[in-house]
Amino acid sequence: MLQCKRVVNDILGTVDFVAPNERVVFRTCEREKDCVVFQMGTADAERALAVAKLVENDVAGIDVNMGCPKEYSTKGGMGAALLSDPDRIESILTTLVNGVSRPVTCKIRILPSKEETIRLVKRIEQAGVAAIAVHGRKKEERPQHPVQCDVIKAITEAVSIPVIANGGSHDFIKEYSDLRTFQEATTASSVMVARAAMWNPSVFRKEGSLPLKDVMQEYIKYAVRYDNHYTNTKYCLCQMLREQLENAQGKKLHAAQSLQEICEAFEMSSFFQEASDFLEKKKVSLQVKNQNNDDYTEDTDVIKMAVRFDKREYPPQITPKMYLLEWCRKEKLLQPAYETIERPRDRLFCSVVTVADQKYSSTLWEKSKKLAEQAAAIACLRTLGLPEGKRNENTNHTLLNKRKRQDQELLNCGEHGDSFATEALCKKPHFLPKTSLCNGS
Repeated sequence: MLQCKRVVNDILGTVDFVAPNERVVFRTCEREKDCVVFQMGTADAERALAVAKLVENDVAGIDVNMGCPKEYSTKGGMGAALLSDPDRIESILTTLVNGVSRPVTCKIRILPSKEETIRLVKRIEQAGVAAIAVHGRKKEERPQHPVQCDVIKAITEAVSIPVIANGGSHDFIKEYSDLRTFQEATTASSVMVARAAMWNPSVFRKEGSLPLKDVMQEYIKYAVRYDNHYTNTKYCLCQMLREQLENAQGKKLHAAQSLQEICEAFEMSSFFQEASDFLEKKKVSLQVKNQNNDDYTEDTDVIKMAVRFDKREYPPQITPKMYLLEWCRKEKLLQPAYETIERPRDRLFCSVVTVADQKYSSTLWEKSKKLAEQAAAIACLRTLGLPEGKRNENTNHTLLNKRKRQDQELLNCGEHGDSFATEALCKKPHFLPKTSLCNGS
């Protein structure tokens, strides 16, 4: 999260925290701003504060996970590893409490003895947290071990801040009324539910849980509408299916490699297409609006057209950039030179390609630098009336593939120290973080 940028996603209506590799690490929206709590794993007070400051205006609270027993967490000194380092716990929590405007909480597991646990939670209370969540198992225990309600109850009696009981999914929680049963058994102020909510999120309905099929379909709709990554969507659905993973639908889900294939597994292909079409239309509409409103300097020397690269329309390993490069070689021209900019507010890209002293570009901004360069190449090829390699062009790719093999041979030679690895193979497209090459769209 430390390297993430906050990006307002006008297409989805979300706020995204995006890593340098363009992966969305955390996505939220206005609808959940007053109820979503951002939980982090950390072992360093200042780094924790930096992340909390990044997200504090988009969440209702900040929570530190001090109970995760997984190796990926404890190996870095995070999660349950903090339980044996109360000084570090105090440092992290005090820094957060004093540094952010949102309530700060933490989640722990119980220690080997009740007395040790009480000493720790009193120290946590003194750090100024708004509440403490307690998972009623030791860090080496797993769900099959009984949750120790008596220890959670002792904690509620030892501190004055709210205590949130956690860990009751296996032993207590099967339906809504069980939430109250677990709360009463621990005398906690509230209950935190993880696995039971993953198994069926409608466990929170006072009227009773909904059929799992309905819940999964509704979840998939949210996942598609908000472009949730398919691996996370798939994981959540697998948690719901559980013992049904071996049936035909479960096997289709297990094999799915995209949101579209997940929808196919649940007979929701038509919904996926409708949702995709809606988002695409919204994207184009916003691009046109931004094009009219942007204050980028208009470069009248650039030939532009509204084109976009769709790799499904091209044979494998064939791209417009390759065709443009081959044509320049054939005409004995300098190889195409690409200049690409990133628009800070939405992290979209626009590229301008220069061929024979003439510049070409697409008016449509793309989600990656590579796609923007391909679009610029298409604009150039279409302006010049040249083939771009599409499947329906019936173009002979033999010469292009031969050139690719020759280039690879040269590259391999260059890697082994031969002096004739050409500049054309080594040259990287020029990338400008901020400039005014394109009219915004």
